[in-house]
Amino acid sequence: MDYFNCMDVFVRVAEVGSFAEVARQLGVSKSVVTTRIQQLEHFVGVPLFHRSTRNVRLSEVGQSYYDECSQLVARANQIVEEMRNAKGSPSGLLRVHGLPGLVLGHMSPFLRKFTAKYPGITFDFVVNDAVIDPVKEGFDCVLQIFSPISEDLVQRKLFPVRRIFCASPGYIAGHPPILHPLDLKTHDLGLYSRYPTKDKWVFDDGTEKVEVELLPKFKSNSVHFLREIALEGMAVVCLPTVVAAREVIAGNLVPVLRGYRNPPYWLSAVYPKTQRNSTRLKLFLDHLVIDFPHDPPWDVELIARALLPAVPDV
Repeated sequence: MDYFNCMDVFVRVAEVGSFAEVARQLGVSKSVVTTRIQQLEHFVGVPLFHRSTRNVRLSEVGQSYYDECSQLVARANQIVEEMRNAKGSPSGLLRVHGLPGLVLGHMSPFLRKFTAKYPGITFDFVVNDAVIDPVKEGFDCVLQIFSPISEDLVQRKLFPVRRIFCASPGYIAGHPPILHPLDLKTHDLGLYSRYPTKDKWVFDDGTEKVEVELLPKFKSNSVHFLREIALEGMAVVCLPTVVAAREVIAGNLVPVLRGYRNPPYWLSAVYPKTQRNSTRLKLFLDHLVIDFPHDPPWDVELIARALLPAVPDV
């Protein structure tokens, strides 16, 4: 029996709760995972899991064993990584789940510089705005704007994600002016569907807070699609500045309600506690902080052109 491999599989199954999912992550058959767990249980002399047709959960002994094993496995993996790095440049695969608003249009230039500096590090990028558990899905890191869904995850905030309402010049010219947040109620709107506040919006101009319920004509889980809706002159849309800035600066979209701000979200890197000592992940996150500071370049340019309020959102 390969004790360490069995212990590694045990930790993964304990965290994911599925033999089949661990097999998929490791690229082996489910029977291999089952065999390694059985070997470990035979070695320690007690069942480590309660199994049913619906789920797999730790036994009482299994929970105690997991508390110790997870730290050992994480430390062992760290030592292997440190030994590899001591021989040269860091290497290995990083699996990253990234928000489309950041990845599309911004991540490629960053990765070009990063991989030139660390050519041994490779990436498996999944681009999606779903909120996931990186442990259960087998990712090293998730880039998202919502809070972690588990206490077993670490959140590292990167930069604020500010939002603006905007429309095409043609739409602006052909419709009544939008001078107050309540004016939005008389316009066709395009709004992102996954904000936790749903249809309730808060606007703040520094002296007044206005709460408005907005019912959109177009609702979508894709801010890029909403941007296309706006460019076609079909609606006033709310977009994160990371997605809207280029079209706004080019004059293809015009911000409205420039004196008002919506509460920002934070783009964060979320990762398992067991990954906190990973050299590859640490390098990746440290360089993200350098390239995407708390005052991201697209916001700085919008503020300089008086297209975004200069009052800080945080």
